[in-house]
Amino acid sequence: MARPAPEPARVAAAPPEDTRQQDRRKDTALRSIRGERIEAARLPLIGWREWVALPQLGITWIKPKVDTGARSSSLHAFDVEEYIKGGRRYVRFKVHPMQRTTDITVAAEAEVLDYRQVRSSSGLRSLRPVIRTEIEILGKRWSIELTLANRDEMGFRMLLGREAVRNRFLVDAGRSYYGGRPRARKRKVATRPTRGGDDSRGTKRTGRHRLNDPVDSSTRRAPP
Repeated sequence: MARPAPEPARVAAAPPEDTRQQDRRKDTALRSIRGERIEAARLPLIGWREWVALPQLGITWIKPKVDTGARSSSLHAFDVEEYIKGGRRYVRFKVHPMQRTTDITVAAEAEVLDYRQVRSSSGLRSLRPVIRTEIEILGKRWSIELTLANRDEMGFRMLLGREAVRNRFLVDAGRSYYGGRPRARKRKVATRPTRGGDDSRGTKRTGRHRLNDPVDSSTRRAPP
C-alpha cells in the first residue's frame, strides 16, 4: 500500500507592512517611557509645600503650595500699580510673605510679561498681570512665570504650578519641607534700668522674631 505524500512545510507569511510599523512604534514608545522613568528617578524630591525664596523681588522666605493640578503659578500681591518706564510696562506691588499675618510687608516691582485670564479655585475668571522672576529652592535657581493676585483669603500666599517644577523635581504629595524651613528665634531682653536715670523703673522691649537659615525638616515638627 502506497504511503501518503508528506505535507509540504508551512512557511509563515510575512506580516503586512502596517503591522511592522506599529510594532516599531510600540518599541520606540516603550524605550521612551523607560528613558523618562530613568530620568525621573534622578530628579530631586520636593514636598507638597516648601519654603522658597524669590530673590529678585526681595522675598527671602515664602511658603507656596506645590500644586501639580494647576498649570501656572500665582503670587499674593496687593496695592498693585502699573506704570510705564522706558516704553515698557511695569508693575509695583506689595506682598505679605508670611501666612496668617500682615506684620511683614515686602514692596517689589517687575516688568509685566503678559496679561492672562485665570480661573480661580472658586471658578471665577479674572485678568491678571504676569511677571517673570527667579525662584530658589534646594540650592537651585531658575526663572518662572507668576500671575499676581490677592491671596489674603487663601491658605497659601503662593501657588507653585506644574510648569514651574516640570523636569526639575518630583513632588512627594505625602511630605513637606524637603528644603528645610526657616527657624524663628525669639530674642528676649530682660527689664533693666536706663543709664541716664530718667526712668528708675527701667524699660521693657518686646521680643522679636527673626528668620534664619533653614533647619532639617526631619528633626522639627513642620508648622501647619
